[in-house]
Amino acid sequence: MKLLHCSDLHIGKRVNEFSMLADQRYILNMIHDLAVAEGVDGVILAGDLYDKPIPPAEAVSLLDEFLTGLARENIPVFAVSGNHDSPERLNFASRLMEAQEIHLAAVYHGAEPPVVLEDAHGPVNIYLLPYLKPAVLRHVYPEAEISGYEEAVAYALDQWQVDPAQRNVLVAHQFVTGGSTCESEELSVGGLDQISAQVFDSFDYVALGHLHGPQKIGWDTIRYAGSPLKYSFSECSHVKSVCIVELGEKGRTEVRLVPLVPLHDMREVRGTYEEVTAKSFYQDTDTRDYLHIILTDEEDVPEAMGRLRAIYPNLMKLTYDNRRTRTVQEVTGAERPEERTPLELFRDLYELQNNQPMSQEQEDFLSQLMEKIWEGQP
Repeated sequence: MKLLHCSDLHIGKRVNEFSMLADQRYILNMIHDLAVAEGVDGVILAGDLYDKPIPPAEAVSLLDEFLTGLARENIPVFAVSGNHDSPERLNFASRLMEAQEIHLAAVYHGAEPPVVLEDAHGPVNIYLLPYLKPAVLRHVYPEAEISGYEEAVAYALDQWQVDPAQRNVLVAHQFVTGGSTCESEELSVGGLDQISAQVFDSFDYVALGHLHGPQKIGWDTIRYAGSPLKYSFSECSHVKSVCIVELGEKGRTEVRLVPLVPLHDMREVRGTYEEVTAKSFYQDTDTRDYLHIILTDEEDVPEAMGRLRAIYPNLMKLTYDNRRTRTVQEVTGAERPEERTPLELFRDLYELQNNQPMSQEQEDFLSQLMEKIWEGQP
């Protein structure tokens, strides 16, 4: 049995006001082609299919394209909702989609039976668990004494009475303790939504979504596929991929990662304005990539964003790293300001804001300006 595991599509997402829709269409076509080439028996989508509870029309159309393409190839889909999805909206027409082997668990109704696939070694039970909060679990099972996320997930899994002698796959969208996070994820304050990997002991493979970095949690068989695209500059070092999961006879599960090559990479570039605009510099880089340029000039460069975008059209973010930005100082009231001249007070303010003293030229200009103001000159 061969399955392709991916997650966190976040269709419709914007990064630094850039629409990612073209990049998402490109990568979803790549995943479709990979599923066909690998001859998989199913594709797993482990939550956060959309980026927002009410996705834009273009995002809905793109997901429809992707699912329809897999259905035409007779490739079953096993999907759950994530914390970014609206379960009720995602659940629309889910019963109709089952006729096309698109199995979608968006709203948690309790212990729904697993989807069963067959191969030469017998059945494979695929359990679908939407993103689960304690309040949702208590709504379905009012008698349950549940206080936290781990108790809720453990209770939900117990209701299935999973047979550990059979081959079992779980698709879930939760934060498992030990996972590495990044800036583009939405997590609970204080890690209240974390659960232990021990609750998954009955499963041969756990296909997780929620964290955007591809990673295993303890064992190769408990995995986050990660997002197929980079959605923040904290993910620059990630190698995005999908998981190809092969289940042989009971106890034999092999996982390999297949890298995904995006339409545009996401990178950080550092240097002075003169360095990053030098022809020798930008000829050695793909100027179409999504960039965060970090300028190391001590003085701000006028209209730097517009000027740099003439070279790097997909410049998403521009920041400075210099003496002024490295130290954050608090501006407090001056001691006995009546004993200090306006020039001295302004000099202190300038140094606090810029982490460097005024130049002599700046002081001379300021002195002349102050004299004109005192004398009422235009």
